Amino acid sequence: MEPPSLSFLLGKKVRGLRLQRGDSLKELAARAELSRRFLVEIESGRANPSLARLGTLATALELNLSELCALSPASPPHRRIALAGLRGAGKSTLGKLLAKRFGMEFVELDALIQEDAGISVAEIFELEGPEGYRRREAHSLEQWLQSSPEGVLAVPGGIVHSPSTWERLLRECHTVWLKARPEEHWDRVAAQGDTRPMAGDPGAMARLRALLKERTPAYSRAEFHLDTQGRRVESCLEELEKTLKRVG
Repeated sequence: MEPPSLSFLLGKKVRGLRLQRGDSLKELAARAELSRRFLVEIESGRANPSLARLGTLATALELNLSELCALSPASPPHRRIALAGLRGAGKSTLGKLLAKRFGMEFVELDALIQEDAGISVAEIFELEGPEGYRRREAHSLEQWLQSSPEGVLAVPGGIVHSPSTWERLLRECHTVWLKARPEEHWDRVAAQGDTRPMAGDPGAMARLRALLKERTPAYSRAEFHLDTQGRRVESCLEELEKTLKRVG
């Protein structure tokens, strides 16, 4: 499993410090003599700022450079683990086993959404559209975060289409992206007995590949990446357990 990059850790730290100070992106960027866009890139973990820019950023945050650059994969305030990825990634299978290993509760965010709404996910989309579903998704996540100091949560693959909800998850949980090739996602869903997404549809695989490509930049912001391609569940579980134990 890939450890979080230094860019990711720096971005997470800068964003946290900015929010603690109550600064907007515009305010901090102005004090640090950076463009707002470049500060967004730093906070998202996509930038590699020079030492000079790190120095001005540290000054703007009222830190010395060594304090800003003291990076470690610090634990979130509570023991919460969120598993993300496309359908068929193994979120439910691994999530249940991991929760049992850690003596935690396992829940699926979709189940919480349905329980709160009193109708199925399909009915939510039909009656309220994608926007209504995303609002319910954000609300149910917030409820879980407020009521669960620990636990393992499997999140819908499309959660990354709501940037604010995805950001909230990244801040409050150890996030794990379960990775696999599109063909493996396809085979796992079919093995579960659900052939609806691809039945009689010659373009289904192409859309699945496009969906994974579209979501990969957001999924890549997860704290940890676990490649499940061609691996046994037990092997993935052992690696995931060891990694999470190292970070508390």
